[in-house]
Amino acid sequence: MGRETFSSDAVSAPSEHSNTDRLPAVLFTVPDLVAGVYGERNLAGLREHLSLPETCVTRENWRDHLDLLHNARVVVSSWGGPELKGDLLDAMPSLELYLYGAGSIKGLMGEAAWDRGIRITSAAAANAVPVAEFALAQILFSLKHGWSMMRRSMAGEPSLWLMNKEVPGNYHSRAGVIGLSMIGKHLCRLLRPFDLHVSAFDPVADAAAFAEHGAERVDLESIFRNSDVVSLHAPWLPETEGMIHGEHFAMMKRGATFINTARGALVREEEMIGVLRARPDLTAVLDVTHPEPPAPDSPLFTLPNVFLTPHLAGSMGPECRRMGAFMAADLKRYLAGGPMLGEVRREAAAMLA
Repeated sequence: MGRETFSSDAVSAPSEHSNTDRLPAVLFTVPDLVAGVYGERNLAGLREHLSLPETCVTRENWRDHLDLLHNARVVVSSWGGPELKGDLLDAMPSLELYLYGAGSIKGLMGEAAWDRGIRITSAAAANAVPVAEFALAQILFSLKHGWSMMRRSMAGEPSLWLMNKEVPGNYHSRAGVIGLSMIGKHLCRLLRPFDLHVSAFDPVADAAAFAEHGAERVDLESIFRNSDVVSLHAPWLPETEGMIHGEHFAMMKRGATFINTARGALVREEEMIGVLRARPDLTAVLDVTHPEPPAPDSPLFTLPNVFLTPHLAGSMGPECRRMGAFMAADLKRYLAGGPMLGEVRREAAAMLA
């Protein structure tokens, strides 16, 4: 396994900008997302400070709106936002701030954009909330062996007696968290009120981060060997691709559950499938796969101890408005000359998912 590097949340720095005039801005995203992510309330808050036209520029039509791009000092965006490179970056000579109302900024900032001093803030922290909540729900359900019990009940097996010793339950059982990312940290906070032992693995987080979030610092093998449920929250980086392999699954406790809401590429899928075939006592709850969705003939569709959800842990429906509100708040911080909570700096960007 290669060098493991995770964690690295966004870094903020003060802004020198203090102009309270309405700045020329442009909406640049998938048009259908404008209402879903921002909505009338958040757009109204942005327009208190921005001259923001109704027109929505996209990756496909941006050459038809060069006048808007030329004057824009702020981009208001979400998924499908501009990749600031080449001709598109040249078309935006005045740009100073990129409000990205979504999660990962991977691929959005070219080297020339960083060199120009364009700043970018992301709503990754807001998007982390529903992912951590989803993981919490899965952990608590899995510790009751909910998925395997549901499968057995639907197969018509007799009801289990009340004191079934195979079920760890939610009292003094062990949950393992891989990656103290924004999501991993928030999940640890959500787990604190429960009578669970929480351990975590992150090779770059310091001791203070583990202490602050109430997690015992352990190595990756200990997470798999000792946890009743393992939840993966590391970023997809060259160093983490394929970091979870068959030996990890083979060492899991009897009846344990593996949850993945990170990225499927972190797991050596064929090796995982091999162990799940040999260990029907294990359960895998996969919100992400690689590729996504799985190939039509993938055993993930037919293995009885695998449960697939369609990448739904992140913001959905009204939850998306939390990201738009986060961007509106960060714009106010920027204009006030304070630190933006979601700002991603150049030196941190390479370490983020």
